[in-house]
Amino acid sequence: MRLHACGFLNNCIFVFVQNKQNNLNLALFIAKRISINSERTFSKLIVRIAVVGIMLGVAVMLLSIAVVKGFKSEIREKIRGFNGDIELLKYDLNASAENSPFVLNTNSLKSVQKNTNVFSVAPFANKPGIIKTQNEVEGVVFKGIDVNYNSQYLKAILLSGNLINFKVSLNADKQILISQLLANRLNLKVGDDFLMYFMQESLRKRKFKIVGIYSTDVEDIDKTYVIGSINVVKKINKWQANQVGGFEIRINNFENLESVALQIANLLSPEIKIMSVVELYPSIFDWLALLDVNTRVILILMLIVATINMISALLIMILERTNMIGLLKAFGQTNWGVRKIFMYNALYLISLGMLLGNIIGLGLGFLQQQTHVLKLDAATYYMSFVPIEINFLDALLINAGTLLVCLLVLLVPSMLVSKISPIKAIAFK
Repeated sequence: MRLHACGFLNNCIFVFVQNKQNNLNLALFIAKRISINSERTFSKLIVRIAVVGIMLGVAVMLLSIAVVKGFKSEIREKIRGFNGDIELLKYDLNASAENSPFVLNTNSLKSVQKNTNVFSVAPFANKPGIIKTQNEVEGVVFKGIDVNYNSQYLKAILLSGNLINFKVSLNADKQILISQLLANRLNLKVGDDFLMYFMQESLRKRKFKIVGIYSTDVEDIDKTYVIGSINVVKKINKWQANQVGGFEIRINNFENLESVALQIANLLSPEIKIMSVVELYPSIFDWLALLDVNTRVILILMLIVATINMISALLIMILERTNMIGLLKAFGQTNWGVRKIFMYNALYLISLGMLLGNIIGLGLGFLQQQTHVLKLDAATYYMSFVPIEINFLDALLINAGTLLVCLLVLLVPSMLVSKISPIKAIAFK
């Protein structure tokens, strides 16, 4: 083994002389030789463990970011789709689910619609009621909408049947959408009809026909709302034609929610109350915020594991190459020159681990994104599968951050090279 090592080093010295003439990198040459052609069994095992550690760390970090972003995006879009981003309501002390009527003057409405951050504005009106079937009774909130409501969202959550046809007003007043949850409780299906009772001066009843069944997977919504025409609420409450219960505003970029809400508030009179979707569902958005904290903890832990593995591998490689270090120093190589050999070697191992980690992490992410093979309990997680949102900028930042942190941390153990004396190292067995 010592003869083999000496032969290897003689080749390196010969290459070193040639490299001086050809301006090549001796440290990179030796690093390649010890990375690819190493025959040391113990260091190979440690190196493999380090590579696997980095591979798993990168894969877990990529999947963690993709899952959290997927969760936040899916749940946020479900809530936004049903309630909009901002609701305009009459400012009063009404704490019930029923809205107080108001009229938004034409100039104010046009000013809101002209805001470049506003995507759509749609009127609505809520009214509590009771669904009565032959064997069941269920308290719900009737949500009245019109043709301006976000039909793309309704199509996305529709499980069976059709949307309300607002082209014929009389037919639209008799049509209704209910959730799958309520349909199961009341043993109803598309095409069935039922009576719904509304509390007014006297008890009012209306007969509706189910034209569609939807599911948001958000229990707070599915167990509460049925969707019908806003004209039903106006007629029962005897409102004027231009009176509404509120307006739902959807904006272009959810990240600008607070600033857009402030802009809209400045356009309206003081009796109009503005409620953001975050204020309407604080528990859900607080839960989503906690996911960010969990993700940061996972990222930090995975980086720590990866760097500890690489430090251990680098120290063992240095100790096993003590003879080589001594000979290189004896022939005039500087401490930094020898350190670069091991840093190049570490860079190769880190890159290999990151490559495998990306293949596993992104591969599993794309697989779940396309097949939804991993299922969830919709009652607990608001969706029936693990959502994935892969962002290549996030992947790039994770890879760059992992590489940078590992290399910076490895500068410290590589300083062990400067402590090795050439005379003692050559005699070391």
